[in-house]
Amino acid sequence: MLKRTPSLRRPLLLNVLSLAFAPAWTQTIPVVSPDPEYPAQSTPSPPPSASSSQDAAGGSLRSDFAAYFTAPLHWSATEWAWLGGSVVAISLSHHYDAQVRTHFLKIDPTAGTSSNDLQDALPTAAVIGATWLYASVIDDASGRRETWAMLEAAGFSAITAYAIKYTTRRLRPNQTSDPNEWFMSGGDSFPSQHSTVAFAVGTVLAESGNDDYRWVRRLLGYGLGAVTSYERLKHNTHWLSDVVAGAALGAASGDFAMHRREQNDGDNGLRLEPLQGGAVLTYRITFQ
Repeated sequence: MLKRTPSLRRPLLLNVLSLAFAPAWTQTIPVVSPDPEYPAQSTPSPPPSASSSQDAAGGSLRSDFAAYFTAPLHWSATEWAWLGGSVVAISLSHHYDAQVRTHFLKIDPTAGTSSNDLQDALPTAAVIGATWLYASVIDDASGRRETWAMLEAAGFSAITAYAIKYTTRRLRPNQTSDPNEWFMSGGDSFPSQHSTVAFAVGTVLAESGNDDYRWVRRLLGYGLGAVTSYERLKHNTHWLSDVVAGAALGAASGDFAMHRREQNDGDNGLRLEPLQGGAVLTYRITFQ
């Protein structure tokens, strides 16, 4: 279900993008039963224990965590160019921060007087929950992998956004009318964490699965990010450049998580698969 389509453009902001994965070569070697008159009977492998499954999941998460935060060391020129484009987009949107704030305050002068954090986070949480529930009901392994990619993208992007927030310490529009109040006590506006996580989850939703209903997935996925960002602006809790930065960071994180799931699904190594009258030993190796 986690199928990466070539049309996805990968925006960047101080975050990781996965490198393009080389095509894999798979060699299949038959393992013949020793006596043709008495073929070996295939027996299902016992299910892994809960502890071993947890260890594997933990190892995969640690590996993905390390790859996420060290990927800039391996970026290509194209990926650095995407980072530059994202910085330009954020700079341009910063020029209109004050105008956008004024526009929404004219519509609702009381905006920003109450917290809407939970309300604005509910759509993203609902998408993750609905994806997991649907995959569980129909017992779809690819749907569960998609849910895991959403959670991983949301978690990694949230950590990155949190670190940037408390480095830049920008005051929110409900704290000041000046969009240039950076490195101030109590500032935590840049980037928007709601927008970041919404675009991270939305990108996985938009670009996963087959192409039969791609337009529906993209409408829902990117719509989730756009609507969440709009709500943050309307509630006067973020500047325009905050949500633009969040969109870039979130989309890049979603793209990373999808690539990591595809890579992990195709890890190199030996696999023994039982067949009637014997077995098949497969070996997968990726050439760089």
